[in-house]
Amino acid sequence: MSDSGIHPLVYSKNVVEFVTVANEYCATIENVARHTPQENVSKLQKILPLLYLKAAVLPEVEPVMDEELEKFVSELDYNTVHQKWLQLLHRNDSYYEVFDPNIQFGEETVTASISENLVDIYQDLKDFITSYSIGNEEVMNDSLAECIFHFKEFWGQQLVNVLRAVHMLLVNNTDFSEEENDEPAPGKGNPKWLDNFWGTNEEDDLDV
Repeated sequence: MSDSGIHPLVYSKNVVEFVTVANEYCATIENVARHTPQENVSKLQKILPLLYLKAAVLPEVEPVMDEELEKFVSELDYNTVHQKWLQLLHRNDSYYEVFDPNIQFGEETVTASISENLVDIYQDLKDFITSYSIGNEEVMNDSLAECIFHFKEFWGQQLVNVLRAVHMLLVNNTDFSEEENDEPAPGKGNPKWLDNFWGTNEEDDLDV
């Protein structure tokens, strides 16, 4: 693809609209502490479907660079934002997943995390919009190509999964105020990922 081919693509209407929505999603995730739980969840209910729609209509994009793209969301950034959402949702963070390609024909259930899903999506989108904002058209093109690939292979499925959980929080009129002093406790029936986060679990305690 020549430079003349890159320019109209990276500034096309669908791409610019996707960048706008992706930027709004990242701001929502980052600014969680500025709003009430109900306000945050209500905003997610509206922006997640819009984000999926704008990603679904993006054009096919081929990478043009040999170099790998720079990543901007560090492990510390990820964990900091994740912890904020975990504190906001408390016990409401976990939900049973109904679609997992590895076990869809089995009888097992998968416990997923709303906060983890949200921040996984955030990580891909934040890396993309940061690269896009640099203004180098080849970087913009390749960051878009990578974001579309990750949408198809990873975060698109996470988005539709977590939207179901967000929907249930709203329609069930979840009272987050009752959870404010109910900190997640390790080894008390939490999902395995949460026990691992705290560095302890019931099985470890039994082995002592």
